[in-house]
Amino acid sequence: MKVDFQGSRVTSDGGLILIRELDERLGLEKLIDEHLSDSRQGLNKQFTVTDLVRQSVYSRLAGYEDLNDAERLAADPTFRLVSSQRIWDRGAALTSRLQTFETEMLAEEDNFRSLARINRELIAKAEAIDTPPRIVLDIVLDMDSTEIPVYGQQENSAYNGHFQSTCYHPLRLFNREGDCLAAKLRPGNVHSAEEWGELLLPEIERQQKLGKDVVFRADAAFAKPEVYEALEERGVKYAIRIPANDSLQRDIEGLLTRPVGCPRHKPVVWYKSFLYQAASWRIPRRVVAKVEFHVGELFPRVGFIVTNLEADSRAVVRFYNKRGTAEQWIKEGKQAVKMTRLSCHRFRSNEVRLWLSVIAYNLGNLWRRLVLPNRIGNWSLTSLQQRLVKRGGRLLKHARYYWLLLAESHLTRRLFGAMVRRIGSLSVPAG
Repeated sequence: MKVDFQGSRVTSDGGLILIRELDERLGLEKLIDEHLSDSRQGLNKQFTVTDLVRQSVYSRLAGYEDLNDAERLAADPTFRLVSSQRIWDRGAALTSRLQTFETEMLAEEDNFRSLARINRELIAKAEAIDTPPRIVLDIVLDMDSTEIPVYGQQENSAYNGHFQSTCYHPLRLFNREGDCLAAKLRPGNVHSAEEWGELLLPEIERQQKLGKDVVFRADAAFAKPEVYEALEERGVKYAIRIPANDSLQRDIEGLLTRPVGCPRHKPVVWYKSFLYQAASWRIPRRVVAKVEFHVGELFPRVGFIVTNLEADSRAVVRFYNKRGTAEQWIKEGKQAVKMTRLSCHRFRSNEVRLWLSVIAYNLGNLWRRLVLPNRIGNWSLTSLQQRLVKRGGRLLKHARYYWLLLAESHLTRRLFGAMVRRIGSLSVPAG
């Protein structure tokens, strides 16, 4: 047996070719050219801005969280092929070039602002696709914060008592399809709802201009009078969990007594809807209570939701409970595209890295919901990364073509062909 390492001809990330086809179909290159400016001169421009953005995004999609990986990935066949054709023979950017691009060029104010616009317009392209044909009359928005632990002296890192760690505390906004519409990196010691309006209100305005009704869900951190009032002024429906207190407990006192008789194996669940006005509220609002009695538990589980929805109590609770999927999407972003890898000292550089991870996450999510067959459409991004992206392959160069010979396991010839055809059939509007 003989062993040889031919990194320039062998790849372990052949599935990225499919995502590259999707990003071409959605017009990512055009968005980058429109929004990002290039202040480099001379030999510094041997890699285009689009090539550098793609290398940064695709390395995250493949699970490479550190820029040091670029030293090896520069010669990887897949990372050469997902770039422009001029890179195919020469190789992708090395670590030093990519680091300068991410921490300096993209950190410029105009370019940094443009990352958010590129992300939102990329999602807008997907929203406008009329396959399958259906009319969406409403949009559900979920907002949540999360913890990104830091290890060192990063700017604006701080101890957070809730998470009991030194961290950043970013805020993210999702739609019900799992697309991350907006994100903001914040110091670790801010309140979970801090700067909520900066992310939420522009998105509400955008959706209402498209004639859509907006419904908002959030956990108890967003149970604030200013949130309710802002949503009500704009005609937005909402379901927001509120913390329990003595006044709320008194309103459902009759539901807190355990049912008599032999305990059931299934939980006993009761609902109640009533008007409630806290001292800080200008008007009374509807509150829905859910009381659950579980076998083997002494006290019931009680939850309260403030809402202006007109549905019955059970429907309101079921609608709110779907908010938990937003936490799953955050978890996917942390695990699959390494959103937690914010190891730069400068806060702005870490903001850039967060946005690159968000764009990578959205590309992966759009691949999942627009391209994948129904039988695997519920796979997590981590599963997609391990089963479809991580495909061994060998690159052969002929006189007229490049051949990428992929290993066949989860990503079969039939599945690959079906996804390519589906990408080609996506009806993406111009502009």
